[in-house]
Amino acid sequence: MTPKLPFQLKNPGLFKDKSYVDGEWVEARSGKRFDVIDPGSGQVWASAPDNDASDVDHAVLSAHSAFQHYKKVTPRTRAQWLLKWDALIRENKEDLAHIVTYETGKPLAEARAELDYALGFTWWFAGEAERIVGTVQQPSAAGRRVFTVKQPIGVAAALVPWNFPVAMVLRKAGAALAAGCCMIVKPSPETPLSVLAVAELATQAGIPKGVFSVLTTSLENTPPLSEALCRHPLIKKVTFTGSTRVGKLVAKLCSDGLKKVTLELGGNCPFLIFDDADLNQAADALMALKWRHAGQACITANRVYVQSSIYDQFALLLKEKTSKLVVGHGADQNTTMGPVTTPQGITKALNQVEDARKHGGQIVLGGGKVPGKTGYFFEPTIIVGAKKEMLITQEETFAPVLALYSFDTEEEAVEAANNTSMGLASYYFTKNIDRSWRLLENLEAGMIGMNTGNSSAAESPFGGIKESGYGKESGKDVAVAEYLITKTGTLALEGHY
Repeated sequence: MTPKLPFQLKNPGLFKDKSYVDGEWVEARSGKRFDVIDPGSGQVWASAPDNDASDVDHAVLSAHSAFQHYKKVTPRTRAQWLLKWDALIRENKEDLAHIVTYETGKPLAEARAELDYALGFTWWFAGEAERIVGTVQQPSAAGRRVFTVKQPIGVAAALVPWNFPVAMVLRKAGAALAAGCCMIVKPSPETPLSVLAVAELATQAGIPKGVFSVLTTSLENTPPLSEALCRHPLIKKVTFTGSTRVGKLVAKLCSDGLKKVTLELGGNCPFLIFDDADLNQAADALMALKWRHAGQACITANRVYVQSSIYDQFALLLKEKTSKLVVGHGADQNTTMGPVTTPQGITKALNQVEDARKHGGQIVLGGGKVPGKTGYFFEPTIIVGAKKEMLITQEETFAPVLALYSFDTEEEAVEAANNTSMGLASYYFTKNIDRSWRLLENLEAGMIGMNTGNSSAAESPFGGIKESGYGKESGKDVAVAEYLITKTGTLALEGHY
């Protein structure tokens, strides 16, 4: 029986609250379920199966069986299925946006934007499916030819986060399915329902049973279920998006089976503003980057470095723009910033704000929980006079808290920006073309935003360096390559060539 939802769906059949394995909607073997909470109210509004490690083997075996057929499907057919999936997601975008909003807390406008971003991946990888090619080479030895062929690696497991539940799934699944792989997704406990809805549309698109599966699980059972997926001998590839701490554990688990791994991990991203920048351009880009989803994005600006000659001017400009944000439930059409998704986000934000105060930082806006609201609401917060000793300098925030640091020289700014174990993204704003090229080469990050805070797209390789992980998602050739093996064939020819 479908539960009573706090919103109305145009397509009620889109709502699914069971796991999806081998083309069937199933409960966990234990029969247990866990609650899904609306961050905007703090109230339970749905539930999902609490799968554990005992549910993994059946899911993997069915995916492996499906792989034996799917890997032989022509690239054009795979592309057509992806395009049909893309079309169905577009048709149901408004319903999906409501599910995303009630799971993550983000405003409906942001949920719609996530879906637009996510659809870039289904569209892009549908095109990439037919562009997977091998090579033919005449080697140095006479009478031989060397061939390479690209083949799908096998069944992949995707461990995805809650902040962009649909986009992270389609970015991974689009590449995997285009390559000819099957995928088992383990959604975050906060956001299982949006992923299940996407699975329903995959079925309607004609994607064969067992090719795309979803195992939901609670926070308690996430570690054992994830470990069982990582250790299963028939899982040949694991892709994980999340914290660096957990990413290191995933890498260790997969190392026992020498599994191919892609890790998109934490960020402590610097945002540099020089005195020759267009300050309104920089402020508007920072607004969109930092306050989107209440600061809960791995590529958001965590440390904002402003040249000393424009520091006070920029701080006032940013405060003026930020003070106009409307904080509220994501389903309210007037809301421009929603709650954080988990109560832990509030705790971390409070700790960083209090630590900043102890180190002499000045809170010029916000600084605490939003009074009078149920749910997980934190005020958009600006800290000036930030110092390198502060917690916010050293760790990812994942909350609507922004710190402004002052610098004098380009060398000083680059040194401060790179002074982190992370290397996911960096951003800078300058109109000096020479400086722009220097920064592109000198900033230690896998992605560089040059006079922009929006550098992520299906055609752009996404991934970090240092402790922000390895491997690339999206982009030409590189993302699909994460799901392929290269096989070399050497042919000896008779006669003289």
